[in-house]
Amino acid sequence: MTMLEDGKIFIGTSRKPDDSINKGEYLELRYGNRHGLVTGATGTGKTVTLQVLAEGFSNAGVPVFCADVKGDLSGIGGKGEPKDFLEKRAREIGLDDFAYNKFPVIFWDLFGERGHRMRATVTEMGPLLLARMMDASDAQEGVINIAFKLADEQGLPLLDLKDFQALLTYMSQNAKEISGRYGLVSPTSVGAIQRQLLILEQQGATSFFGEPALKISDLMRTTYDGRGYISVLAAQKLMLSPKLYATFLLWLLSELFEELPEVGDPVKPKLVFFFDEAHLLFKDAPKVLLERIEQVVRLIRSKGVGIYFVTQNPADVPDTVLAQLGNRIQHALRAYSPNEVKAVKIAADTFRPNPDFNAAEVISNLGTGEALVSTLEAKGTPSIVQRTLIRPPSSLLGPLSDDGLAEVLSQTPIDDANDTDLDRVSAYEILAGKAQASENKQQQGQTPHQEDIQPPDGVPGSNRWTLPDLGSVLGGGGTTKSGGRQRETVVEAAMKSAARSVASSLGRALVRGILGSLKK
Repeated sequence: MTMLEDGKIFIGTSRKPDDSINKGEYLELRYGNRHGLVTGATGTGKTVTLQVLAEGFSNAGVPVFCADVKGDLSGIGGKGEPKDFLEKRAREIGLDDFAYNKFPVIFWDLFGERGHRMRATVTEMGPLLLARMMDASDAQEGVINIAFKLADEQGLPLLDLKDFQALLTYMSQNAKEISGRYGLVSPTSVGAIQRQLLILEQQGATSFFGEPALKISDLMRTTYDGRGYISVLAAQKLMLSPKLYATFLLWLLSELFEELPEVGDPVKPKLVFFFDEAHLLFKDAPKVLLERIEQVVRLIRSKGVGIYFVTQNPADVPDTVLAQLGNRIQHALRAYSPNEVKAVKIAADTFRPNPDFNAAEVISNLGTGEALVSTLEAKGTPSIVQRTLIRPPSSLLGPLSDDGLAEVLSQTPIDDANDTDLDRVSAYEILAGKAQASENKQQQGQTPHQEDIQPPDGVPGSNRWTLPDLGSVLGGGGTTKSGGRQRETVVEAAMKSAARSVASSLGRALVRGILGSLKK
């Protein structure tokens, strides 16, 4: 057997009921974008299977994205160490060309501690996902939608949480006027959203929202010799905030869907995306969000992106999504209670039956590193399920050492500028600048005119009301940024923002993406 053969990734070797070796099990690259599911109880080998698949896609020239939720997937960036049990498994399954190797890896970390920073702006996240992240009620979600609409019309870029907080303050102080134009804005709802923002800040969301925003092209890299880079997100700390983790990955899927062109059914995927701890994506998700997740999963296939959900049980994934996952790998599930027995039956029923064995019985008796495997074959039909010994990975099992991590980071293709915060003029500065301009007029004994406090020419939204004095709330003039670096006055900042932060003179025709991202 070989690890990559004629456009296929070698997964392992199936076994007959008498334990004799049967045949190799492969995942065909042309069906790699038809999505997949890797399931099994804790400790049964899901992470190693994920590692095996990532290696196979990388060798085939397909970039991969995956989250390292337990810290033991980083070893994919290091060369495997000889182990007796690995070489024994290679012999058992007839893997002739097994060799230890390391793979091209880019490490990412929302907090910038064990990898490159990954950021998105508040605008890119969009109102739906932001509301999900904050567990907002219907009334609060309505206020968040109004906030985004107001920011669009007023030409207020929402880049980080500070911008959004400033806009909420403005909305609270002008609730009556805004309610008359957009619908009810309750100061109580605004206050609840602000409290949720504080919780997000405590969870580390401040590190995620901002610029420079992630470039999707950085996840689509290949090496000079044609192997796909494996992007590994350090998620151990992020998993302490599971809703932030799930929403971030959902946003990333949304960005991939919106930015990548249609390619139909390519000979191999453009990118493979592994969603570990996938149950967090669907847990307590409102119906509208589940419907949009289903849309993304269904439609992103034509962009050449394969999504592989990794979780304990197929029941963790809604039926509408489960029906779209053509490649299945099921590790052992134990059944000690009626609910667990039911879960095992559900898992068995997702496979095309094999007359040689009862899948429900086998699932409970699978050993570590053994799985039921069914992948798409000719004409995209599922293969008959096979009991399979999963091949050993070539890269390092377990976490990469600190020295190994430092070595990988020193060879990264990502620009160092990506890790430096960019704090350009945005909603916070613009609102403060307008407020100070109004205050200066009042101090000079003049009545502030509407045109004096509007954004510069070219910004849409001509019918605006007078902004209140926000100087005391937002810090007024002389604001300094992190690190103590002195910036221009807020009035200057507001004027400069015309060229850098707002739309053309024709106005902005805003189209919210399928999951809320802003596209022009």
